[in-house]
Amino acid sequence: MAGLSYICLLSFFAQVFHKIITTGHQCLQPLFDCLITIIDNVSPYVKSLSMISASKLMHLTEAFSQPWFLFSSPNNYQLVLFLLEIFNNIIQYQFDGNSCLVYSIIRKRQVFYQLANLPTTDEEIREILIKHSGLHRHFEAPPDTDEEDEVEDRKEEETTESKENESKPQERGWKEEVTRGTTKSKTEKEGSKGGNGSSRRRPTSTVPWRPTARWVSTWHEKLPLQTIMRLLQVLVPQVEKIFKIYCDQNPSGDASLKDEPEILKFLQNGTLVGLLPVPHPILIRKYQSNVGTTVWFRTYIWGVVYLRNSDPPIWFDTNVRLFEVQRT
Repeated sequence: MAGLSYICLLSFFAQVFHKIITTGHQCLQPLFDCLITIIDNVSPYVKSLSMISASKLMHLTEAFSQPWFLFSSPNNYQLVLFLLEIFNNIIQYQFDGNSCLVYSIIRKRQVFYQLANLPTTDEEIREILIKHSGLHRHFEAPPDTDEEDEVEDRKEEETTESKENESKPQERGWKEEVTRGTTKSKTEKEGSKGGNGSSRRRPTSTVPWRPTARWVSTWHEKLPLQTIMRLLQVLVPQVEKIFKIYCDQNPSGDASLKDEPEILKFLQNGTLVGLLPVPHPILIRKYQSNVGTTVWFRTYIWGVVYLRNSDPPIWFDTNVRLFEVQRT
């Protein structure tokens, strides 16, 4: 029963959080790491993940792994780190029963190869940022091709999902400012005191944050890619062999979809015991407040309070007086 609860939870989280992250609401960006952390905490206990949920997680990994996104803010790499931990938790502790996720990882293996060979020199980083420069960046998540294949192959099971995905072949991402990682100067606060009794404030200044090769190397070497790369090293040749056999037997067929059951069956019956690195200890991350989430929650709560205070007022016949918004 507990295993079933975790299955439902992670499937629900993966699909709902994917929708939240890829809808385009920039105001939700401070919550991205919280949402991914929730999935990370549940992942070691998931007995079986559906193909749709596995594809959602891979789609997020593909989106967050784009070099320009990793280099555009000092903390964006943490999203990729959490997603890699999710995959490692499932591979190390729940490999049996999660063939759908393993299959998705194999299909999208180029994402992990690119992560392992991420540009790390100052010149390469500069070229990537120049290519994606501009006052505002409109981030478009890559097309969720796995989802289109699943909808085509499972029309009877996922009729609602099918209609939604056929009407939207590509999910759009969110807008992001170029340099969000800036250090605010304290001169504004100091200037308010003034010098010699002067009330004029000193001009404020900001120091723009810029990614460097040293900064990239500090977190790139910490990305937990060893388990996934070992899995790919062992399973990719075997899966390619199955694919080749199917193509030889069905030269006129569409092997990209029809060989999927054979590969899933192979993965379900396979094992990686003794082939993977020593399992890492399970790490549960507790919520830690930060400036971004504090501002977001405060704004959200006061917005709810204000909207709910209309009819009837929350504090009717009390001494509490709520602020009012003037309309012009």
